Amino acid sequence: MGEQVPTQPKKAAKEVKTATRSSAAKAAKPATAAKPESRLAMVRRARRINRELAEVYPYAHPELDFENPFELLVATVLSAQTTDLRVNQTTPALFAKYPMPEDMAAADPEELEQLIRPTGFFRAKARSLIGLSAALRDNFGGEVPGRLKDLVTLPGVGRKTANVVLGNAFGVAGLTVDTHFGRLVRRWKWTDSEDPEKIEAEIAAIFPKTEWTMLSHRIIFHGRRVCHSRKPACGACPIAHLCPSYGEGETDPEKAKKLLKYEMGGYPGQRLKPPPGYPGAPAPPLGAAE
Repeated sequence: MGEQVPTQPKKAAKEVKTATRSSAAKAAKPATAAKPESRLAMVRRARRINRELAEVYPYAHPELDFENPFELLVATVLSAQTTDLRVNQTTPALFAKYPMPEDMAAADPEELEQLIRPTGFFRAKARSLIGLSAALRDNFGGEVPGRLKDLVTLPGVGRKTANVVLGNAFGVAGLTVDTHFGRLVRRWKWTDSEDPEKIEAEIAAIFPKTEWTMLSHRIIFHGRRVCHSRKPACGACPIAHLCPSYGEGETDPEKAKKLLKYEMGGYPGQRLKPPPGYPGAPAPPLGAAE
């Protein structure tokens, strides 16, 4: 009489077959979309990014050279459509010739244009500088006002320029929504707006007012050094673990390091007179090898 075949292996085989079929079904099933980030989670992530940027850039500062509110106002107007470096290389001669609003208000337009020519759009900027200087002389006793509603009445001065001056010359909290700021807060999914005033309002709702000015510096620093417009250095980004847009740029660490700018890449900064504690080298004066 032959050996009786046990029934257990059949059961096991059936279980394996069922499990295999189940696994195949799961594999064929489309991946479920990631759960949308809640408002609370986004706010927590945003505030963590701010804290980590504060550790990366404890020396973050306005990158325009200035000695007083008038110089900062003029430099900020000149910074439109150019780099802070180019402005800083241009303003020493400008402020030597026109140190006060009264001086600049009386400037010969052609002479002023030639002095600020390296910053681009020099004719329009010269008109703005003469106009705002005359307004300061005539309406504010030759002093830069410390209120947003007054600053935006000056020719060539919008909310962005006004917030730069208020935050850095008067200690009044404000958000500086420039191209770097707008680009990064959209990449971080803090907002999807393209309108600077809407961006300002939305980001202001995420952070306490006491953080606004330094938050602006940190974001702009990061945008200039790491999170560039065309080729962000994702592989060298210190906050990559918090970025929902990681991978838009170079992810290879060694290749990404080569994309870093200013002190992060071992190069001079934008200021000819950097503040104490800045780890980079001063920028070269106009006409020197850059």
